Amino acid sequence: MKEINNIDEAMDIRNTSISLNRRVAFLTLGCKVNSYETDAMKKLFEDAGCEIKEFHEEADIYVINTCTVTNIADRKSRQMLHKAKKNNENAIVVAAGCYVQAAKDTLEADEMIDVVVGNNQKSYIVDILHGYIENKLNNQAIIDIDRESEYEELRIESMGEKTRAYIKIQDGCNQFCSYCIIPYARGRVRSRKKEEITGEVKRLVEKGYKEIVLTGIHLSSYGIDFNKASQQVTSEETNQITNQETSYNSTLETMDYNKNESDLLNLICEISMVEGIERIRLGSLEPRIITEEFAKTLSENKKFCPHFHLSLQSGCNNTLKRMNRKYTKEEYFEKCELLRKYFEHPAITTDVIVGFPGETIEDFIDSKNFLEEVSFAQMHIFKYSKRKGTKAELMPNQVDDKIKHERSNELIELESNLRNNYQDYFIGKTQNLLVEEEVTIDDVKYQIGHNERYVKLGIPNDKDYSNQIIRVKVTGERKNDILLCEIID
Repeated sequence: MKEINNIDEAMDIRNTSISLNRRVAFLTLGCKVNSYETDAMKKLFEDAGCEIKEFHEEADIYVINTCTVTNIADRKSRQMLHKAKKNNENAIVVAAGCYVQAAKDTLEADEMIDVVVGNNQKSYIVDILHGYIENKLNNQAIIDIDRESEYEELRIESMGEKTRAYIKIQDGCNQFCSYCIIPYARGRVRSRKKEEITGEVKRLVEKGYKEIVLTGIHLSSYGIDFNKASQQVTSEETNQITNQETSYNSTLETMDYNKNESDLLNLICEISMVEGIERIRLGSLEPRIITEEFAKTLSENKKFCPHFHLSLQSGCNNTLKRMNRKYTKEEYFEKCELLRKYFEHPAITTDVIVGFPGETIEDFIDSKNFLEEVSFAQMHIFKYSKRKGTKAELMPNQVDDKIKHERSNELIELESNLRNNYQDYFIGKTQNLLVEEEVTIDDVKYQIGHNERYVKLGIPNDKDYSNQIIRVKVTGERKNDILLCEIID
């Protein structure tokens, strides 16, 4: 990498009328927040007169929006950065995002990478590239994310998906789970202004989008930073607290869930009033945000989809404590029952980690039994992977990979059974299908999409129903995990 100069020099050249006129290719690794940010960066380059190319095509600039959630994600990020340079050895390779934030020292020594752009600096990416191209000025824009308190405003007007738009409303995380590096890569909670969100929703509706998904790094924290600057906590301060023999909940956990629950509810209410929006869906939620008022209010909103992805990670209290999750399985179960009180057959989905350090066979059985008790609509099963820089990396009693594999397979089988049981409820019932794509299976064309509970439905039909909501009856037959239906005339 070239010599690094003062970041302020690059920021001084910021100019919204910059024209680059280059071919730019993008690759996104990781979560829906990354996808949103990539779409926003594409728009910035398009506004600068650039032509957007596919990643496998030859381009003048390659932007890789990286992920660092696991060591495997780090390796994938490095591989794709090097692949970009192999696509065109004369191209400018830009590393952006979470891996950049977490491994800046490593990237400084990598000669395959020309420019690095950290989190909360992506809105400057065109300016940074302009400065680098014109003057070879400052090839590194990385800030101290721990100290950042302002939400970085990015905007999209369209996405790769044509029917469902993911809107980023929040960034950062204050939770510091023992296995997770993301608070160090994304910084503290920063929430987007409601008027910016609703304005973006209106623009997307004008483009034809019918469904909006609100997403963020820790969605349940939306609004906690509004007029609460005193609650901002750095990772260094968190480490000092969590390394002491004191209760994390009583010492650090100052979040007022009643307050930010209301902020999120008010936002959903405002979005639902936008003409043209048919569905509103939420990304992953912290179980503690589920209260009587939260569930009741959402159940009265006709546009809200009763699909709740409640992050669990383990159904064993011993493991939850080592993970530094801030609830017990009993508290989690109460939240699920609240949702079932106010919604008919809600889709409750989750993530589960197997083989976390210290997980005994008794802990695993305890967790598996809890998963069956909750009876999830869908589960994502992950084998624990060491992440450098986290507390879990140094924990004793690391679980053997073979045991992780066996436990993962056991839960994957359970997940399939639970998912089928959940979906059987819909057989013979009338559903609203938002058609998203046409797929050919065994030479038969199917119109594929989802209902409000995010169950994948399909109708065998040649007619293109893309981005239409149609009434269908579920027949019960399955094709490649798709519940087949027939159109109701």
